[in-house]
Amino acid sequence: MNNFLSIRSWLFAPANIPKILYNTLVFKPDAIIFDLEDAVPLAEKEDARELLIEALKTIDYGETPIFARVNGIRTEFGYDDIKYLVEAGLKNIRLPMCEGELDIKELDDYLTKLEEKNNIEKGSVKIAAALETPIAVYNALSIAKASKRVIGISFGIEDFTRSLGIDRSKEETELLYARSKIVLEANIAGVASVDGVYTNIDDTDAFYKQCEFSRSLGFTGKACIHPSQISILHKAYTPKEEDIIYSLKIIEASKNIKDGGVISLEGKMIDVPVIEKAKKIIELAKKARLLI
Repeated sequence: MNNFLSIRSWLFAPANIPKILYNTLVFKPDAIIFDLEDAVPLAEKEDARELLIEALKTIDYGETPIFARVNGIRTEFGYDDIKYLVEAGLKNIRLPMCEGELDIKELDDYLTKLEEKNNIEKGSVKIAAALETPIAVYNALSIAKASKRVIGISFGIEDFTRSLGIDRSKEETELLYARSKIVLEANIAGVASVDGVYTNIDDTDAFYKQCEFSRSLGFTGKACIHPSQISILHKAYTPKEEDIIYSLKIIEASKNIKDGGVISLEGKMIDVPVIEKAKKIIELAKKARLLI
């Protein structure tokens, strides 16, 4: 099973600020994406990389998945970011501006060579692909299925709207098709689907509503740009008590199902899809520490 499916909050943190590299865990995000791309000025790219390398070698991040949003592989910094970070122990790459399966296959081949050269377990370095252009969203399924390394696809809203030359409205109806396509095709591929950031960090009510909406569409998680958003996101992605209780009943009742059959529970038919949904709810409840 893809363990990244249970990650709710993906917190972006600039890699060029030492204090942030050391303190980000305090805010308890489910995953951290240290940013070498948009958040770092051109003149600080290499210094930021060195800071992150040192952090990976000296800081114990525990079980929290650590990603680096590297610079694009078509830039002068991209492959150096990947090479030196993987050699320093990084296991997760956030690939920006991924537009098709060839981008994934190119990175996959490069990672395989890096792993072989450095005696790293083959296939252990994972990829989260950021879909930030119309062609990327169009190719979502092929990107998600391009390699076993791909653990998730995410929606880069700011670049997507900029590519289309449109404004991001308050209602965001202009993003519904793209969001829905990413969710459905990530689900088909069995990888995580991550909704894009909400940039107005002061409007907590609107952010909570957007998190609820993202979850209702089927996104497995959402990106954050500020630690204050994490608790709000987790609240929106936490199952209700009655749903947890009913899901536990479903899991218990499912022990009596054999060979994909069905049973009745409280007047409702329980089959494999219902059981799988219950398992996801239980996983989220455990993530929220509502269950052990």
